[in-house]
Amino acid sequence: MNLTPQSPFSSKASQLLSWGHWFTFANIGLVLLISISYLLADKPPASALGGFYMLITWLSHTSFITFCAFVLTIFPLSLVFPYPRHIRGMAALLATGGISILSLDAFVYFQLGYHLNIQALPEIISLLWGKFSGSPLIVTMLVVGFILAVFVFELLAGNRAWRHLAELKGYRFPRYATAILVSCFAASHSIHIWADANAYFDVTKQDNILPLSYPTTAKTLLARHDLLDIKQYEQARDISLAKAHSQFTFNKPLPQCQPQSTVSATIVVFEQQSELAAFADKHQLQPTAQLLQPSNHEDAIFNLVYGLPAYYKSAMSQDSLPPWSSEAQLVSVMGLSLIADMDVTDAPIKIIAADQFDEEKNIEGPVIAFSLAPHSTDVVYNSVFYSNYFDSSDLLTFKQLHDITYTLVADHLNCPQLATSSMLGRDLKHSNSNEGVNYTQGVLVAFRKDRITLVSQDGSYKNVSGTEGFAIDQKLDIPFLINNIKVLKTFSPQKHTP
Repeated sequence: MNLTPQSPFSSKASQLLSWGHWFTFANIGLVLLISISYLLADKPPASALGGFYMLITWLSHTSFITFCAFVLTIFPLSLVFPYPRHIRGMAALLATGGISILSLDAFVYFQLGYHLNIQALPEIISLLWGKFSGSPLIVTMLVVGFILAVFVFELLAGNRAWRHLAELKGYRFPRYATAILVSCFAASHSIHIWADANAYFDVTKQDNILPLSYPTTAKTLLARHDLLDIKQYEQARDISLAKAHSQFTFNKPLPQCQPQSTVSATIVVFEQQSELAAFADKHQLQPTAQLLQPSNHEDAIFNLVYGLPAYYKSAMSQDSLPPWSSEAQLVSVMGLSLIADMDVTDAPIKIIAADQFDEEKNIEGPVIAFSLAPHSTDVVYNSVFYSNYFDSSDLLTFKQLHDITYTLVADHLNCPQLATSSMLGRDLKHSNSNEGVNYTQGVLVAFRKDRITLVSQDGSYKNVSGTEGFAIDQKLDIPFLINNIKVLKTFSPQKHTP
């Protein structure tokens, strides 16, 4: 093949390559505009260096992936198929497809906190279907209109660049722009290398914001959500875990609850498993497996009484009624050594220590009985609880203590809005969810089916089987972890969209 400068083929290919660079510059501007949504999805960096890094990374990384898309698609087409009209049309189609995928990824990231990936496909489909089913006509018009607008932009940009190619070649703008982008690219990587070496999390927590960027680790993810005690990392940044969960807020006023049941639900807390079995046999209670509770007794009792993970424990006064009960005084607490008594006469929910329970009293309503975890080095403990209220045939789903309280308020008292507005849990009577989250002893506990993920304050993590306890050799499921962090921080004033 004759590729001398005088050959028509070489001339067309050279012109197309020159046109392709201008076409790419136009798309870099559009991609930069769309990718602003990634930056808005997270709270801004706290330091000037973090803000500077975010800016130059946004400029360089976004430009880099746009240029790579050109090199991998339009560039080879221009060499093997150098027909200007056809190339401009194919380039417009390819660019429209790429911009559409990027926009979808930006939307998913803004809503869910992670990029398009196979692991989170069910969550992504659920999100898109929820948006579509809510207003199918409007959503369809917006999506089609957006795609058509991008396609028209690509056609106009491509045709204008081709028709004014000789004039554009005289501009010096590409040289300066290229130098700036290359400098930003080099500077961003240099800053990241330094930040990673010095545990400067205000930079490294941005690793997974832009698509196809640095992979998120447990450390950077927790730092990004203010759940990492940076003092364990050379005090690189003052993100104290105590500060991260020192407040509790919800929309006031809470929904009013008028209990529908005239009988009280009783929760009996035991210290010894043997005493629990005897109590259950006497009162004909049925066992329900897979109660996943913190091994720390104080955290377990907090889960039960307040219906919340211990993440919010420092925000609650020991002698105050839980938020869900503070207005109508729906709960009575007696004999629990780790929390002050809350003696409310005729409370519809009663939580009582086994040694305070009146065995001669005739119990008419729901009864739930469980034993606190034995002292061990494990963060969580899988056990059995007994009741005449819950379905004992459900052996596959983990239950938590705050799920029990949540269910009693939502189902027994028939106050689901109050439960949703003031507690974190699942209605075990009506929910089919097999996921849950807790927080105890500085460890984030998240489970899905039989897999439990434990993430410590130092960023280390492990996956274990909930029923058998053995370690599972599996990488960290970032989308799953982000979802659970969002749930955990539902009532935190520091909550932000990840």
